[in-house]
This record gives sequence, structure tokens and C-alpha cells, in this order.
Amino acid sequence: MGAKPSYRMNNGFRMPLGFPVENFASALAYNAQPGDIFVATYPKSGTTWVQYILYLLLHDGVPLPAGQLLGDSVPHLEEAGGAFVEALTAPRAIKTHFNYELTPHHAEARYITVARNPFDCAVSFYHHTRGFERHYRFSTGTFEDFFECFLAGEVDWGDYFDALASWFAHRDDRNVLFLTYEDMKLESRKAVAEIASFLDFAVAEDEEKLTEIDRHSSFDEMRQSLDRWSSRRPDDMPAFIRKGVVGDWQNHFSADQAHRLIEKFERRAAVSGFGNLWPDVLDAARRMT
Repeated sequence: MGAKPSYRMNNGFRMPLGFPVENFASALAYNAQPGDIFVATYPKSGTTWVQYILYLLLHDGVPLPAGQLLGDSVPHLEEAGGAFVEALTAPRAIKTHFNYELTPHHAEARYITVARNPFDCAVSFYHHTRGFERHYRFSTGTFEDFFECFLAGEVDWGDYFDALASWFAHRDDRNVLFLTYEDMKLESRKAVAEIASFLDFAVAEDEEKLTEIDRHSSFDEMRQSLDRWSSRRPDDMPAFIRKGVVGDWQNHFSADQAHRLIEKFERRAAVSGFGNLWPDVLDAARRMT
């Protein structure tokens, strides 16, 4: 057996070591309110990007001020806890990595969910896990080690495919906006407009403001504004916002790993119906095998 990330187990749920158990429990008990806006994603699927787009939409396109953390305005429910979120001024903007079933629900709340192809997600999640030593104690772990955990669903927030299937099943709900990371990368300005329109924000009709928000939420500008976690990490650890690209998985996967992840994707897609989300990525993976 290879190395494995360390987690705090809470009723069978894997938590990062630094997350307070009481906050995690209060997150599960949080009562969603009318007007709440959830950014609900599996880890490393574009969460911070959508958080920042939402922040900009709520602040008239003005970037995050120096010295302020995004999590103060768009907190991570499982880390900050329900009481912290309840104290926010409405409309509350909330990040969560819970799957659909665990996410607090209200018919008048809105849910923006982003799915990323599992190959790039696994690679990004590996670098994230390796980079937060205080949360995972995995700084010397290899991608081979992490891949086995990812494939088995033995990572924090559970199995990737469980999360994808849970949100994909609700993609047509009137209060759910289902996006893919790859489509957002292809047409980021369109994604900003979709989010604004979904939330019924007046800025959805302001072409100039939408373009400004798209520019401020570009990878380079966002990283400059948000990558304030580096001081907590060793110099050789990856940045919290690392590459933000599609296709980096090809620099990490072996043919066997690609084959095994394709197998699981196809098996789960046959039941849940998400098989057509990333045809180009799946074709590339099949060519590798």
C-alpha cells in the first residue's frame, strides 16, 4: 500500500484535519433561507472561480480589497459553520462541497453547481491535498498514491461520481444552474452572463459590466487577488489556484490509470446518464490506453 492522506473521520465522513467537527455538524444542520446562493461543487472543480464571480456580481464588479479573504464574504459552510453563515447579511453567498442530498435546501434558494472532468479533477485534487500539509499530512505523497484513493472514493467529501450524479440529476431544477468547468473555460464571458441571469441580477443586462466582471475573474487577475494562502505553505508547494487549465491530466496519468478511470466513469454514467458531458476528454483518455 502506498501513502494515504490523513483525515479526521466524523460519522464515516472524511474531513480535512483542520476543520472543526462542531462547524461541520452545524453545516449539516444549517437551515437554508430564501435568497441564499450556494456555490455547490466537488472539490477542485472551479469552486473558487465561481465564488469570485459571485462576489463580483454582488459587489458591482469591484475586486476583492487587499487584505480581505474571499471566505469572509463567501464562506465555506463546512469549515465556517452554520452560525457564521447565519450571521451574514442577505443575500447570503455560501460555498459547499456537499453533494445534493447533504446540501441544505430551500425552494427559494439558488444553487450554482460546476462539474469538472474527473481526470483533471483528480490531478488538481492531488496537488491541493499535497499542498495543505496541515490538513492532510501528504506533502510527500505521489499522484499514484492519491489516484488510488480518488478512484476508491476515499478522499474528503467522498466519491467524485456520487457527487456528480447527485447534482446532475437536478440539472433541470428551476433553482439549480448546472455548469461544466470546461464550458466555462471555453466561454467565460458567457458563463458570467448565465450566472447573473440565473440569479435575476440587473447586471445581466449590462454588457459593459459583465465584460468587466469577466476580466476581473480571469485566471491571472483572480490569482493575484486571491492567492493569499501561500504564506501558510512550504515554498515548494503548489499555489491554491494552480493552473486552471483543461488537459493537464495527460501529464500525470498512466495508460492503466486512464483505463481504470474510464471504466468507472462508464459504469456510473450508464446508471446516472452523464456520459455525454466530456466526449473529447474521454476520447483522449481512450487513445492513451
